[in-house]
Amino acid sequence: MQLIKRTKRLSKNKYNIFIACDTTSLSEAKKIIKQTKHKQLNIGYKFGLEFFNSKNGRNFISKLPIASTVWLDLKLMDIPNTVASTIKSLQDLKHVKYLTIHASGGYEMMKAAKQAARETNKRLKVLAVTVLTSFSEQSLKLTGHTKKIKQIVVEQATLAKQAGIDGIVCSGHEATLVKKICKRMQIITPGIRLPSESKHDQKRVMTPIQAFNNGATGIVIGRSITKGNIKNNIKKLISALQ
Repeated sequence: MQLIKRTKRLSKNKYNIFIACDTTSLSEAKKIIKQTKHKQLNIGYKFGLEFFNSKNGRNFISKLPIASTVWLDLKLMDIPNTVASTIKSLQDLKHVKYLTIHASGGYEMMKAAKQAARETNKRLKVLAVTVLTSFSEQSLKLTGHTKKIKQIVVEQATLAKQAGIDGIVCSGHEATLVKKICKRMQIITPGIRLPSESKHDQKRVMTPIQAFNNGATGIVIGRSITKGNIKNNIKKLISALQ
């Protein structure tokens, strides 16, 4: 029975893993991609502003194999027209599958973003980022918010669903609540740490299996994999999913 359970848990259809390529170095990005490939994991690659805005970063992304699962984590937030125009400016990146916007940009902005994605690239899925995992209740309160994190995330996820967004990015701590609202949407969880690992600059963290058990359809993991011996870290990830 245990063997059957493990095989199911490591099914590519169940565990979507996004490796955060948080670097400005092309050679480092190539190394991360090469050394994280594993037949037991369904792995995609997330590129944020750091890499996208670096010299040759966008060009590198444009040349990745069409079969690669590429996520542009740009976290766009501006007036609706500006966000829509920005998405349309990415039309040359036809193989990009995911793009992030901030849910705090509001309903009209999210709706405009989704419409621009439809017109630009039928493959492109728009994900709404809720409260960043680097925030704690105390640090969020200092920005002027009076509501609890979970309440804000629930309201943002509800608004994103109404705007036709494809998925939600939230911490594993809110994934269960978001799952109840966004039953058929993707729920991707950042702030993932391997067991017994430091939180680094994140506040609301979880282990991989905790996040999936809470309803996540995918997780984002960065330094836990990309720092040190990458291949050994991938083995630790697989062990953490069993």
